[in-house]
Amino acid sequence: MSNLSCGIVGLPNVGKSTLFNALTKQMIAANNFPFCTIDPNVGIVDVPDSRLGELARVSKTQKIIPATVSFVDIAGLVKGASKGEGLGNQFLTNIRETDLIVQVVRCFDDDNVVHVSGKIDPLDDIEVINLELILADLQMAEKILVKLEKNAKSQKEKPLALPLLQKVIEQLNNNCTIRTLDLTDEEKLILKQYNFLTSKPIIYCANVSEDDLPSMENDYVKKVYEFAKKENAQVIPISAKLEEELASLSDEEATEYLSSLDLKEKGLDRLIKTSFATLGLRTFYTSGEKETRAWTISAGALAPEAAGKIHTDIQKGFIRAEVISYKDFITLGGRTQAKDAGKARLEGKNYTVCDDDVILFYHN
Repeated sequence: MSNLSCGIVGLPNVGKSTLFNALTKQMIAANNFPFCTIDPNVGIVDVPDSRLGELARVSKTQKIIPATVSFVDIAGLVKGASKGEGLGNQFLTNIRETDLIVQVVRCFDDDNVVHVSGKIDPLDDIEVINLELILADLQMAEKILVKLEKNAKSQKEKPLALPLLQKVIEQLNNNCTIRTLDLTDEEKLILKQYNFLTSKPIIYCANVSEDDLPSMENDYVKKVYEFAKKENAQVIPISAKLEEELASLSDEEATEYLSSLDLKEKGLDRLIKTSFATLGLRTFYTSGEKETRAWTISAGALAPEAAGKIHTDIQKGFIRAEVISYKDFITLGGRTQAKDAGKARLEGKNYTVCDDDVILFYHN
């Protein structure tokens, strides 16, 4: 398991719980009033990956285990959450515990679903949430700065975090998120220890109505794209209602239904894959008769670290890794054939694992 989680946030009644139901097929009641989600619901979701089926076919595998990512359905935020409005502090804590924010933005008109501010304006919705997170970060940054300045008086060298915190506070005072701040790698590393809300990567999930299929485009969505561009953030348009319907169907029925709507894949599959990649996660594979499995690693992980995902003993006793690319494994018909064709490489401790590696680890 990746142990990294994506927090689904948004104003009340934008489609968060509907989306979460579809993601996890857990069918939590999505009620048409604010604060119907109080304790965050957590769902562990399989990462869609067509390569697993192909590997399993070639290896004649009995069992397939996909990579996973966690999604947390966090209650609807409201204006004033940073001051404790609604169930503010609790929600902000829940967001702080996640690694990535998925902000669901309402991009549909429906008189039957009340909007907390009485009008449909995705940019206003984004601003309300971002502002609450900015204000919460500002409070925290100012407290940290006071503490650092106090400690700096008794130290010969000024702590490196001091000018950085001043830069962060200036950014937040301009109503800008920390993630849009231009930082060096060293600064990013210092900042990581404070776990600021607006330094987390974000994906904007534009929730459209079924009338906007198959293009998932409308004037609201265009506005979200324009805004996200400034933050260098991804936008995934989705119809939460359609996804909830698809979740109740078998795989074959869902594929047929998507095809009838002229859609190639579920919006949720795009959201899961984008979340996985935005978290900086990658997969490598092991494949044999017993099981074919996708293992989760961070981008840039070395071979021993990847081995440790399978078992700590394999990491400790790591000798080498026998690596075959997914393409060669499939084209040549498995590990033995790939080895015979000279397509299996032996890699040592300094090998950076790639996203489509099929690996066999040798260890003491």
